Amino acid sequence: MVGVCCALELQRRGMDVTLVDRQAPGLETSHGNAGVLARSSLMPFNHPGLWRQLPRLLRNDTVQFRYRPGYLARNLGWAAGFLWRARSSVFEETATALDGLIRLSAPEHQRLLAEAGISHRLRDTGWIFLFRSEAAWQGSALARAAYARHQVPTQALDPAELARLEPALAPIFARALWIQGSYSVDDPRAVVQAYADLFRRSGGTFKPLRATAIRRNGQNWTVQGDQASETLTAPALVLALGPWSKALLKTTGIDLPMAFERGYHMHYAPGSGPALGRPVYDTGGGYVLSPMARGLRLTTGVELDDCDAPARPDQLDLAETRAREALALGARLDPQAWLGRRPTLPDSRPMIGQAPRHPGLWLALGHQHIGFSTAPGTAKILGELMAGEGGERHSAFRPDRFL
Repeated sequence: MVGVCCALELQRRGMDVTLVDRQAPGLETSHGNAGVLARSSLMPFNHPGLWRQLPRLLRNDTVQFRYRPGYLARNLGWAAGFLWRARSSVFEETATALDGLIRLSAPEHQRLLAEAGISHRLRDTGWIFLFRSEAAWQGSALARAAYARHQVPTQALDPAELARLEPALAPIFARALWIQGSYSVDDPRAVVQAYADLFRRSGGTFKPLRATAIRRNGQNWTVQGDQASETLTAPALVLALGPWSKALLKTTGIDLPMAFERGYHMHYAPGSGPALGRPVYDTGGGYVLSPMARGLRLTTGVELDDCDAPARPDQLDLAETRAREALALGARLDPQAWLGRRPTLPDSRPMIGQAPRHPGLWLALGHQHIGFSTAPGTAKILGELMAGEGGERHSAFRPDRFL
């Protein structure tokens, strides 16, 4: 999604753009998310409340968070940087930056959806955070205060109000928070594909290529494919490969401090009774359920592991058990769980801008859980920076904070 939106924005600015991917657009990380375009996504995972949660999370047995010990041991520097940036001052800087990116992205998504002819895929009903106990509700005070500071419209719901809004849910939730002024889509993959089709119809070129290396040749950048004869050369290169950016940047000498918050999804047939009207996040169950064109999509929490390590879907199995406590789910519709990777930098902000000491190499990566929703805003910022506009306004995302 980030790459396609960048291609569209640069095309809109009059540039000659070739979009390169190893598969057709919409088949990688952007395919598998919950489809939520939410103002509440300004809350990074490394917030001040993380310190209190850490002893429970490190037990490595929760549905919300799992990790492979060997992977964590090899990435202690990233982990320490991630925890260090859970301080209140850094958290507020990150929340403010992400809020600005989210605000910028929502109208751009609406414009692109209309231009691509798929506005019917957008719902404006917000989404709901569910709390299984009063203690869990009180534990969300930090997030609710952040939402209030950033004027995120919300409404607290008691059990009766929740039942009226979402009668499909079982009466097991003590409180709920309706995040309003937010959107969701019913097929993230179809949205990415429609944006890519819009790019092609507007004169853009798509080239299937599995990039194995990048290098600077004089005033140009060259992308190398699997075969020696497979190359692409251009004066400017935008790298928006999400989790695979780390490996490709190593070929030009850049060590990207990125970790992979992997996650799973599965679709289910609707159960008996009322249908779910909007995405819901069960904070105690550790999953999100989203109504999709294919059925109900259940997405899991975080699994820290190598980008391409084998899948371990036991986290999905546990999330499904918790979800069946809350909703009548039908049978699984997918032959196996889908695995995605959320590319995360130590401060939970993306990198948007030119790589230091690498003129012509532009980065748009590291969007953790919110790449699908913030891609159009990322593209708009990138376009301004490539045109020499607004550098100071976008300093929170500058690559040289880590490179």
